[in-house]
Amino acid sequence: MKDLFEETAISGMRLRNRFVRSATWEGLADDKGAATPRLIHMMAELAEGRVGLIISGHAYVEKRGQAGPWQLGVYDDSLMPGLHRMTEAVHEKGGRIALQLAHSGFFARRQLTGHDPVAPSSLEGVGKSPRKAMGKKEIAEVVKAFGEGARRAKEAGFDAVQIHAAHGYLLSQFLSPFYNRRKDNYGGAVEHRARIVLEVLASIRKAVGAEFPVFIKMNCADFIDEGLGLEDALRVGQLLEQNGIDAIELSGGVLTGGKLGPSRIGIKDEEKEAYFREEAKVFKETVRVPLILVGGIRSYQVADRLLKQGFADYFSMSRPFIREPGLIKRWESGDLRRAACISDNKCFISAREGKGINCPTAQENL
Repeated sequence: MKDLFEETAISGMRLRNRFVRSATWEGLADDKGAATPRLIHMMAELAEGRVGLIISGHAYVEKRGQAGPWQLGVYDDSLMPGLHRMTEAVHEKGGRIALQLAHSGFFARRQLTGHDPVAPSSLEGVGKSPRKAMGKKEIAEVVKAFGEGARRAKEAGFDAVQIHAAHGYLLSQFLSPFYNRRKDNYGGAVEHRARIVLEVLASIRKAVGAEFPVFIKMNCADFIDEGLGLEDALRVGQLLEQNGIDAIELSGGVLTGGKLGPSRIGIKDEEKEAYFREEAKVFKETVRVPLILVGGIRSYQVADRLLKQGFADYFSMSRPFIREPGLIKRWESGDLRRAACISDNKCFISAREGKGINCPTAQENL
């Protein structure tokens, strides 16, 4: 019988339990995207709290792909020293850490990047201005940038990398019929829309080798009209498996309109937890690589049931670790009360103000 606290391995990477810290924008990098002492300390705290695998905040692989201020970067070799200090801090605490590789595409901010945002297609009425549709040369540059980012991650000591292809960021945009209106071999049928994702995977494999763990975070569905649906997502999962992905983290929703669906507010009981559980069950029946489930998990009991029922292999959380970086250590000690996180999203207020992400409710209770 599988157990949440058993040691497992993904592509040779040993993990001390089945809990994952999902990539979270911390707002703690410097203006150039370098890791700061505060960001490194946050990663070390998670490792000390016995999180099985820590996934960094989304790190932009090229300057024109930056999503927001104080975001971690991996676009240049000058960022390597901070990244190396981050992995050292985690490893000193016995943890494992993956770097999430990202490009925001349509949602990049020109005032930060100095470039017009690029996207699969230029859409009117979405965003404040049309975005530049990418040509083949720009697609090739992005594919190369992901590979270079993965090379830097491995050299900096990360235990794995994760491709960010969820939530309406660039690779998610290519997968989504809503964002991707192309007529060439990067648009149309789902196999064509997935082409850039598979090229990114191949670029990363070339950079890091066959044995280094490479994950992906992707949507089970976009939950918008004309967006990616479960059937096409399953096909993408199959293609990724055939092309050597080591694990899939399953999420959902996009940034359009400022809302990721289903609702992520007010998760007060077990019935509202794990809101992608049914989609995960279908994925597990179709795709054989390890599945990491994210989305509203707050209770040990929910994760334990889903593991034993075969819905997923690993369980990923974001906001609970902002409130309680030692949550897994608490559960491991036998205190199985649900996470203290109340899912009010106030944790992001201070990050948007440039002070870094934190839980104000936890601070009030000190």
